[in-house]
Amino acid sequence: MKSLAKLLTTALFAAMSLPASAADTPSAAAKTEKAYIGGGCFWCVEAQYLMLKGVKKVVSGYSGGKTINPTYEDICTGETGHAEVIEIEFDPAVTTFKEIVELFWDAHDPTSVTKEPMEKHGKFLPKGTPYQGNDYGTQYRSIILYTNPEQKQIAEASKTAFQPKFKDPIATEIVPLVKFYKAEDYHQNFQERNPNQGYVRGVVTPKAEKFKHTLEDQGKLKDEKK
Repeated sequence: MKSLAKLLTTALFAAMSLPASAADTPSAAAKTEKAYIGGGCFWCVEAQYLMLKGVKKVVSGYSGGKTINPTYEDICTGETGHAEVIEIEFDPAVTTFKEIVELFWDAHDPTSVTKEPMEKHGKFLPKGTPYQGNDYGTQYRSIILYTNPEQKQIAEASKTAFQPKFKDPIATEIVPLVKFYKAEDYHQNFQERNPNQGYVRGVVTPKAEKFKHTLEDQGKLKDEKK
């Protein structure tokens, strides 16, 4: 009996020393990372990146400024220093940060700034004011907010690599993320929840459809919307 007990004990310790099975070990695919970008109205950028394979979640919000806990009304003044941005949670085993940034240059026009002082919507805009389409102001500027040195290096290298594709200088800011503020609930997943809203039909959906074709061409479109 003692020898049997000894054998069982030895077998138990041997089993305990074996590597855990795949079912018991967190999969590398379960690990996610985050990216923060802004390219104009966050309704547009959100709708675009929700279609990217490997993206788990997109949150619209504000970042890049100094105002604490800004509201949408604060942002619209253009005086908070914040830009409308999105937080992208993604699976790096499916889509990398580098790919997210490379797609960023196609998702909007990163060179869009006023060439001369002008007045728009009854407001004076000095030369160099960022804009996307008909949205003018610093809150719509092109921006990448990095969370670590590796993201900074990737973003800067990508900006340099893509500059020859544009006639004008890329105006995208590449700055460290200090704080991300989630926007009000009604801004989240705006296109899907408001498909017939005027701005969505005239601006968001056309931009999303164009981006969808880019993803299809590159084999990066999600198989189904999640």
